[in-house]
Amino acid sequence: MRWEGDRQSDNVEDRRGQGGGGGFGGFGGRTVGIGTLVIALVGGAIFGIDPRTILALLGGGGGPVAVQQAPRSSQQGAPANDRESQFVRTTLAYTEDAWTQVFASQGAQYRPARLVLFENATDTGCGTGRSATGPFYCPADSTVYIDLSFFRLMQQRFNVAGEFAQAYVIAHEVGHHVQNLLGVSDQVHDAQQRASEKQGNALSVKLELQADCFAGVWANRSNQREQILEAGDVETALAAATAIGDDALQRQSQGTVVPDSFTHGSSAQRVRWFTRGLESGQVEQCNTFEARQL
Repeated sequence: MRWEGDRQSDNVEDRRGQGGGGGFGGFGGRTVGIGTLVIALVGGAIFGIDPRTILALLGGGGGPVAVQQAPRSSQQGAPANDRESQFVRTTLAYTEDAWTQVFASQGAQYRPARLVLFENATDTGCGTGRSATGPFYCPADSTVYIDLSFFRLMQQRFNVAGEFAQAYVIAHEVGHHVQNLLGVSDQVHDAQQRASEKQGNALSVKLELQADCFAGVWANRSNQREQILEAGDVETALAAATAIGDDALQRQSQGTVVPDSFTHGSSAQRVRWFTRGLESGQVEQCNTFEARQL
């Protein structure tokens, strides 16, 4: 992936080395993260716990709790300048440029997401965020949170490497931010409150697949603008989407696949919707909620 020398976003806060977040609080139930299933699988393998139990906990089981928006750190200081942080800032800038263009074409103004780099744990607008959740988006403070150790986990546990695969992860979480701006997230969460567990899971799948499609739209727009793609890049993103499909994770962790318990979509679905966004570059092609086939 070509990115060196391009604009870097100012909306990244680096909290690495500042210690973990306070208290024993968990998330308030409205966070969405690409890494949740991965961590459930790893936790299940290490501790012998059914990954579905871990998913229920990480998904905010027991109902939302009231939280306050996390303030910006008063000890932020100058941003780190290592290669990883430069890559993250550049990727976030790509998302800002792409979604500003999309929103402007509809006569609207895009409000960029913030992104926080942290280690172990940190305070968020949705409660205490922990590395064990993987990268996630918190609607309460419009912020993506990432512990960069997740990218090493992707390579070690799932043999998925490459900067474009990492950019796909960031773009997926920013896709949740776009859903939040459009009001899609609130509509889905409201519907889930009135739905059965099976119906709620189906809605979650559609939400996640739309975020995958939005990540594809980002890739299309950014490549048109900056020519970021190199040979093999798309394949690494598709490998990441395949590795974190619900069916692949369930098959690896428990030997069986239970479609009714899917919350993020199968490997084939995740690949299909990312590809759809990548090939079209059009948000209109990402309406998973009215699609005849996911």
